[in-house]
Amino acid sequence: MNIIGPLLISTVAGLSTILGSLVIFFKWKKENINKFISFCLSLSLSIMIGISITELIPESTYNILINYKLIKGLIICIIPFITGIILIFWLNTNIRPTEGKNQNLYKLGVLSMLALMLHNLPEGIATFISAYKDIDLGIKLGIAIMLHNIPEGISIAVPIYYATKSKKDAIFKTFVSGLAEPLGAFLAFIFLSRFVTDTLISIVLLFVAGIMITLSIQKLFPESLKYNENKYIWLGLGVGGLLTFLNHFVL
Repeated sequence: MNIIGPLLISTVAGLSTILGSLVIFFKWKKENINKFISFCLSLSLSIMIGISITELIPESTYNILINYKLIKGLIICIIPFITGIILIFWLNTNIRPTEGKNQNLYKLGVLSMLALMLHNLPEGIATFISAYKDIDLGIKLGIAIMLHNIPEGISIAVPIYYATKSKKDAIFKTFVSGLAEPLGAFLAFIFLSRFVTDTLISIVLLFVAGIMITLSIQKLFPESLKYNENKYIWLGLGVGGLLTFLNHFVL
């Protein structure tokens, strides 16, 4: 069984999140920092909601409903989605930054890291399985994942960096999030024939959709409004929407 290609595609796609973290090395004038943070936060929430609405929810729901009767299928779809919502509320209540850090920005960065780790894990599984079955399909899916992993890296690195002023911490947390994708690929290889099914992946992705939508609405959007840079909020939303369109309808 040739697994090198599928594992490599999943690893490159996952670690592309680090590319997003490189924006913290750009030199910004002090008066432009708020504009930059507002843009990045709104870009991130646009990507998260866009991916959830155009990909995770419809595709996962379809995969479940074709295998189960309507009522049972809807219950299977709703439970992981609501569980994801509850998890974000719980994490938001219990995650506490260390003393002296900007609480809201740091918490956003950590929540984004956890949410995107959970997102990247089943993506790694899906990428590995797709590439194993058809290498061309796997490459196409890998490129699509890279497109939205880069702004996802921004959503982790920017809040953490501006909360801690630590480039090392921001890049490390972004790197950890990206590692979830090759980890998912490795798990898919180990359990390929025994445990990984379309239904299981769909359940995990619905759980992730609940997490990302709740995180975006409850934390990212209110935080972006605090900087009073509405033009850059709209710009971030627009760019995020365009990237989602390219990812879903072009690739």
